[in-house]
Amino acid sequence: MATLEPTSSSPQAVAPASLDLAGARLGVLGGSGLYAMEGLEDVRELTIETPYGPPSDSLRIGRIGALEVVFLARHGRHHSFTPSEVPYRANLWALRSLGVRWILSVSAVGSLQESVRPLDMLVPDQFIDRTMQRPLTFFGEGLVAHVGNADPYCSVLSRVLGDVGDSLMPEGRQLHRGGTYLCMEGPAFSTRAESELYRSWGCAVIGMTNHTEARLAREAEMAYATLAMVTDYDGWHPMHDAVTIELVIGNLRANAELAQQIVRLAAERVQALRPPSQAHQALKDALMTPAAQVPPATRRRPSRQPAAIDAAINAAGKEPAPFAAAGPRCPALDPPQCNTGARVS
Repeated sequence: MATLEPTSSSPQAVAPASLDLAGARLGVLGGSGLYAMEGLEDVRELTIETPYGPPSDSLRIGRIGALEVVFLARHGRHHSFTPSEVPYRANLWALRSLGVRWILSVSAVGSLQESVRPLDMLVPDQFIDRTMQRPLTFFGEGLVAHVGNADPYCSVLSRVLGDVGDSLMPEGRQLHRGGTYLCMEGPAFSTRAESELYRSWGCAVIGMTNHTEARLAREAEMAYATLAMVTDYDGWHPMHDAVTIELVIGNLRANAELAQQIVRLAAERVQALRPPSQAHQALKDALMTPAAQVPPATRRRPSRQPAAIDAAINAAGKEPAPFAAAGPRCPALDPPQCNTGARVS
């Protein structure tokens, strides 16, 4: 099997010389229909308390080969959270606190284009945000940053997913590389007029979760890529039934085994490459507030920001790390409690 190498021409393959990814972990966010991850060895389950409340579920940590993988079901293992209720900041904070630097997201989507058929898969490279009810940042309270998001998905991770997916897709089904993911609020599906509007914008697929995760992952300096599982034609296609939950669930079940295979093989590629990403230095020039002007109350909250934000403040101000308790990773999982607030359960 050919080895995938990050290309030097890709800006997302360039990393600072000081970046050390040797001990980094891979995070997997399972969406509708993917509530557990097969093939993990030596699995441990953690309950983590975060400053944003509990994550969607306990986090399961195991190995695929030599790579440590952290799995989290974004809606909870019993699908208990609507897309608006998913505790996105808690989920991303928990992953970053456990040393995750790459995230593979698996998500159910509707198709907005004739060529992207149900049971196909797509690896998006852009998104448009149509949500209205979600916190989208770890910043605020006197600490301002503007993180670049022109290319919100990591091109290196996306290429890994694309190459792996191409090698595993069965005959008659296709993996599409690139396309815009329209993120709607939900939980109701689109009206026919909304669906036609998004088609006129050139969007490829529609979902309810990815953009929120991708924004927060970039602020926490984690590379993020999505495997979008197409279940339906949303509400626009004149020759197909409007989307229903029965249709979605049926096609999700048909896609689940293939998605598991793709994620497992992609994890093996990540272990071999440990690829640097532009996301890993997203905060390098993003902070607007001088370190000395960050309010004391904000600075005294060690667990409020992911470790990446702490490091950026520290580098900007050349001061001792004020948020050392935030990570970047839990040094040991065997004790009953460690500095992330993780508890073995």
